[in-house]
Amino acid sequence: MSAKQIEKLIEGINILLADQNQYTRKLTRMMLMNIGVKSICEAADGIAAVDIIRTAKPDVAILDWEMPMLSGHEIMRIVRSPGVYSNPHLPIIVLTASAHRSRVNEAIRLGVHEFLRKPTSPGALRDRLLSILVKPRPMVQIGEFYVPKPRRSATQSDLAPAVEC
Repeated sequence: MSAKQIEKLIEGINILLADQNQYTRKLTRMMLMNIGVKSICEAADGIAAVDIIRTAKPDVAILDWEMPMLSGHEIMRIVRSPGVYSNPHLPIIVLTASAHRSRVNEAIRLGVHEFLRKPTSPGALRDRLLSILVKPRPMVQIGEFYVPKPRRSATQSDLAPAVEC
């Protein structure tokens, strides 16, 4: 893809940015605007995020994992329900302060496409967006989970809950 095509792709997407912290939303919104995103919806809690996903139909959601009303975990359970929820294929990036291995594994198991740790950079955010937009992965059912097709071959044990010592 040429730089011009990538620029047009980024300009044309509609993004949901959900984070309880107003400062974090403002900072992330500025990063998104600086990389060329034109349409950004914001939510301060999980219920507002689910409502925006349902009504505004964003192309990508960027979610904090720890939000009031509904957590990222609960949002993933709702959104990744084919036949129940209207857009179970929505690409989701988690942007969170806690990047413990167990949290990353849980997010991936629940169907998150990408994972970023706060604070992030415009370059890292752009790279994650491009990985979703330029090389989209189809959604697949693996056991009870509806997830993006793994980049490598996944087995049921790869999706089993991680045990933290």
